[in-house]
Amino acid sequence: MLAVSGLSAGYGSFQALFGVSLEVRAGESVAVLGPNGAGKTTLLRAISKLIDASAGEITMEGARLNEVPAHEVIGRGIAHVPENRRLFPRLTVEENLRMGAFSSRKNFPQRLKFVYGLFPRMEERRGQLAGTLSGGEQQMCAIARALMSGPKLLLLDEPSAGLAPVVVQSIFALVKRICSEGYTVLIVEQNVQQVLKVVDRAYLLETGRIKSSGEAAVLAASSDLKRAYLGL
Repeated sequence: MLAVSGLSAGYGSFQALFGVSLEVRAGESVAVLGPNGAGKTTLLRAISKLIDASAGEITMEGARLNEVPAHEVIGRGIAHVPENRRLFPRLTVEENLRMGAFSSRKNFPQRLKFVYGLFPRMEERRGQLAGTLSGGEQQMCAIARALMSGPKLLLLDEPSAGLAPVVVQSIFALVKRICSEGYTVLIVEQNVQQVLKVVDRAYLLETGRIKSSGEAAVLAASSDLKRAYLGL
């Protein structure tokens, strides 16, 4: 579904990614792991065209995305849940969900019913201002908003960041359920132990380069992963 080949990207004169290549097949859940500063968020931002690549190619279902502007990416079937949620704090939960469905307005009632089925708490809070939700509820709302577009590929950037351990457990349970619903998911995450329990495969990114990749269980036991996170 998604193919990234030889991708280089950064911010001004600072280069964050160096020739990164990866793929995500339809129906797969794939994680990108790596310490702070590895380039994980930059990778997702490049895929969703929030920043331009300086080299390489990105394709979605065989169609090249390099020249596609960011506002058209969602129409190609990609929904991005950014780091720190980026909700509309002065809109209600349901208004945030409606914003997520702007590209598929005709399907709003069906998508809303589906999302409320996945996130009952959001239905309970549908009239509450998003900015007054707890951290875990805001993350649920951000994921739910992305799902309102009916994406083929869901990009998740650090969904557990800043959340209490008990809330982290519930977020990963939701991610696992989303994957079981048949969604294709690419997730960037630092909580290695939790994320490797819910994905099929993973890539390890270090200093802007893919260091290793493989099945989740195999990578979990790899020396590369231990070295990246524990310095062993």
